[in-house]
Amino acid sequence: MNSNNILEMKAITKTFPGVKALNNVNFKVKEGEIHCLVGENGAGKSTLMKVLSGVYPHGTYEGNIVYKGEVQQFKNISDSEATGIAIIYQELALFPELTLYENIYFGHEIKKGITINQNETIIKAREMLQKVRININPSTKLKELGVGKQQLVEIAKALSKDVKLLILDEPTAALNEDDSKNLLEILRDLKKQGVTSIMISHKLKEVLSIADTITILRDGKTICSLDKREHEITENEIIKNMVGREIENIYPPRNIEQFGDVCLEIKGWSAVEHKMNRKMLDNINVNVKKGEIIGIAGLMGAGRTELALSIFGNTTGYKTQGEIFVDGKKVELRNPREAIKAGIAYVSEDRKRNGLILIQDIKQNITIANLNELAKFNVINKNKEIGVANSYKKSINIKAPSIEQKVGNLSGGNQQKVSIAKWLYVAPKILILDEPTRGIDVGAKYEIYTIMNKLVEEGMSIIMISSELLEIIGMSDRIYVMAEGKITGELHGEEATEENIMKLATV
Repeated sequence: MNSNNILEMKAITKTFPGVKALNNVNFKVKEGEIHCLVGENGAGKSTLMKVLSGVYPHGTYEGNIVYKGEVQQFKNISDSEATGIAIIYQELALFPELTLYENIYFGHEIKKGITINQNETIIKAREMLQKVRININPSTKLKELGVGKQQLVEIAKALSKDVKLLILDEPTAALNEDDSKNLLEILRDLKKQGVTSIMISHKLKEVLSIADTITILRDGKTICSLDKREHEITENEIIKNMVGREIENIYPPRNIEQFGDVCLEIKGWSAVEHKMNRKMLDNINVNVKKGEIIGIAGLMGAGRTELALSIFGNTTGYKTQGEIFVDGKKVELRNPREAIKAGIAYVSEDRKRNGLILIQDIKQNITIANLNELAKFNVINKNKEIGVANSYKKSINIKAPSIEQKVGNLSGGNQQKVSIAKWLYVAPKILILDEPTRGIDVGAKYEIYTIMNKLVEEGMSIIMISSELLEIIGMSDRIYVMAEGKITGELHGEEATEENIMKLATV
């Protein structure tokens, strides 16, 4: 083992029933570097890190883990943590009702005799919080913090275990741009303190800004490792190695010469939250033409998702007022069923929690929103259901052995395609896509964009909410920008720049 390497994973092979997730993977990390692991969904990144952290114990995979010069045989996460390895997942393993100090030292409490030494715990927790730039009373409950700061508390928890190798799986997926920049700065701080980091990310600009070395996996195999200290790495070079081909334009061109009539118009639309009597949406005026993709941009908390849900009739917890017109006719959308009937569908930003039933198969997930179309005398026509599901599997290229595959076992990109297919089956006129490419790789993103273009070319209209400014600019015909529940501007063509969007998003 090279003396500069803190970690070498040699010839790692991991097999699940019917799938070889990792195939002879070799992975080396130098001590004190920030090493980014990239690849398409299903490439094996998370699986490799679960092997390293003991989630998949020794004996369930082939190959060797050499850490700090010694072969390791981790039986569980506790074994890896004992050597100084800590892993932080996208879904945080924290307790909202506990304080920050309780969360940081949960499972490895500081004790005085047989009781917890609360004073010492608070003092130490404050030190850990300062390391991640959080100057908050450690007795604050976790639920009072935003997602960005909660992510930092998770890192503080890892630091409290004297971490030497920190693994972060998509740490910025749910963060806004400011929180993401802050987290990356903290990784740079930790690097100065001698902490080595491995970061999985789909955000290539982020990867290029933070990584010393980038390792690319494809189809469970190591494709290459690129060292920024040896040569300048470009986004195109990463994409080519990730997907095995060149993608000239990440945002595919669209063939629409002119749009149709206005198919959706929202006038004077406001929403007030019942509990706090807080105005979440304030006098929104928006319109969408047939065949048009409208982008909704804004920072977290601007009201974008609230707007989407209220258009879809999902107004639990708040009261709306204003007018909605579909094809020139005023409609009352008191619940999602009425919205679907009016020709509106909504693909949730949280596909795992609100968009899909992970324990059910592809077939059941695709047809669930329109079972009436399959039923006769309340009995579902199974042959018709199979035909429908196979048709969508083929038309939007859902990569799976069959439509009987459980959705929870699919990659993020393919889960998102199932989520879109579910709503396409209700044949909407207007499709609302909330963060349609969150947590999916560049190859799957391109496929989602291609599907969007095909849908609008066939006459559908799309409202797309996205936190990725380049995505909003690259895919939208017009962009509405929101801030604090209001529309602060509308941008067309060349005026739709990152700078102009951010100006309007921060007024």
